[in-house]
Parts: sequence; structure tokens; C-alpha cells
Amino acid sequence: MATAMPPLFWRTGPDGAAGMTDIAQAALDPEAAKVLDLARQAPAPPFETGSALAARIAYNAARAGLQGDREPVATVQDRRFPTPDGERPMRLYRGVGAPDRAAPALLYLHGGGWVVGDLDSHDEICRRLANRAGCVVACPDYRLAPEHKFPAAVEDCQAALAHLVATAGDLGIDADRIAVGGDSAGGNLAAVTALLARGKVKLTAQLLIYPNTDAAQTADSYRRFAEGYGLTASTMAWFRDHYVRDAADIADWRASPLKAPDLSGAAPAFVAIAGLDILADEGEAYARRLAESGVPVTLQRWPGQIHGFVSMGRHISASGAAIDAAVAMWRRADPAFVPVQAD
Repeated sequence: MATAMPPLFWRTGPDGAAGMTDIAQAALDPEAAKVLDLARQAPAPPFETGSALAARIAYNAARAGLQGDREPVATVQDRRFPTPDGERPMRLYRGVGAPDRAAPALLYLHGGGWVVGDLDSHDEICRRLANRAGCVVACPDYRLAPEHKFPAAVEDCQAALAHLVATAGDLGIDADRIAVGGDSAGGNLAAVTALLARGKVKLTAQLLIYPNTDAAQTADSYRRFAEGYGLTASTMAWFRDHYVRDAADIADWRASPLKAPDLSGAAPAFVAIAGLDILADEGEAYARRLAESGVPVTLQRWPGQIHGFVSMGRHISASGAAIDAAVAMWRRADPAFVPVQAD
């Protein structure tokens, strides 16, 4: 059984050195600038000018030019898990060096604004996490909006976690050593899943990569980085409006975990912030609230980075550093980890 880390709120720079950085004034990282230049050279209509289907097609077409090489893992299995709306696909990655039985596991929830993304869109991230942690990564294909509005995705993520616990022996994982993680909208779902798990599943960690935590979208970073840094404020509003049913959903903490009345008892958290991201302020606010609630938190900033940089390993080297930092925090939270030599 994992032991808890002390409730420290660490603010660290991209090199791991402690210190404060004014992310609002940070210069754009040269590798991130290259990605933005590539996007300008091949302009595509903003998602909000078309349908959800058109957005999915465009998203899938663009990702091949952004993701890094697919790392070999020990095994990849496509399975299914039960949800309130029938069975859904789930992909399991067993990392190199992960034990065949009683392996630590990470339920990874992909990003994509609750509208785009699938089992292939975050393949690079899942493979790297599996290898770096020597674990099993389970990535569920949760239901997407607008076909399936809130709280369908939340329900599917809960069901995926329950499935991992119930079938741990069959899956070759340790039911007492499960963490949850995700990026962007997946970070939102991971944060919510961690809160809903309290009193039911003792998660070892929650790994939140530039998470969306407040569907109100009123943080100042929405103004500072509204245009010109990849994900725009108008696109994020389009995502949100496809996801929620009405204004009441925006105030529901299961859509906006920052609004949860009590965060105490949640799993130790890693929160990664891209400095030039409309979601930066709400990610930092969530990390602060967790720490104030007694939850051990590691907050790490990449000041010059843009939203989605962890999925851009072909061009942005900080992608790997962020994954390594998340795994390092998970290892500190769960001392039962056997050391694995990273490449």
C-alpha cells in the first residue's frame, strides 16, 4: 500500500529548480514557436466554424505531424469495459519492465475538449508513460460530446476505474496501486474521477496535465492568451458548449472541479502548467486549492510552452520532460515502485 507524501506545494521551473516564474511574461519557447509557425503555414478553419465531425477529422489529420515516434512497449491489448451506456473500448499498454502480475496501473484519460480524441490520439503519451513508470496504462474510449453530453464522459471514466479494480487480477495489475491521469479535458476528467473515488478506491496519485478545472472560463489567462498560442478562447468555449447541457452544468463541480466544496482526501497530485495557455490560471488555482485542502501537490510550470505541448513530441522536447516529471512524482507518492532505468 502506498504511503502519502507530506502536503507540500512545490513550485518548480522546467529544470526542476525551485523558484517563482512570471509565466505571464515568459518568452515563447523556440520549439513551441516552430509548431505555431507550422500551423500558420497550413491554416485550417477553426473548429468552431464547423461541426464536431469536421473537427475530429481535422484533429486526426494534424496529430501525425505533431506526435513523436511511437515507443515500443511490452504489449498492447484492445479490450472492452462496461459503462452505463453499454461496453466501450479500452486500450492497455504494458510498459517495458512492468511485471506481468500485480503491476502498478494508470488510468489515462485523453484530452480533446470532450469532443475530439480517441484511443490513437494519445498513443505517444500512453506508451511513454507505460515505459517510464514500468506500469500498465489503461486508456478508455469514453463517450464524446455533443452526441453524449455531460455527465456521460464522467460516468464512463468512473466505470473504467471500477473495471480496473474489479478485474485487476485478470489484467495483471495491483488494485491498490492505481493512479489516474489526463491532459486538458482529460485532466478535467482525471481530477473529477479522483474526487469521486474518495472513500471507494484509494488512488496512489492524480497526474493532471494542463487541466481544465473551471467551465466558467473567466480566468485572466483566457484574456492574456486568447489568440495566437494554439488553443484559443473561442475554441475552448465551443468545446465547453458542446459538452454541457446548460448553465447549471457549468456550475456543477463534476464539470468544474475547481468549484467542488471540498477537495480534501483526494490523491496526491501532479499539476503541469503550460505558461502560455488559456488554462494556465485555472490549473494553478486548482493546485492551490488542493494544497490548501491538505492534498500533497507538485506543481510544475513550463513557462514558455503552449497548450498541448505534451502531445507534440515530434517538435517539442519538453514533452518528454513533462512525462518524466509526472512519473517522478507518482514514484514519490508510491514508494512500492521498483526503480526502472529510463532511456
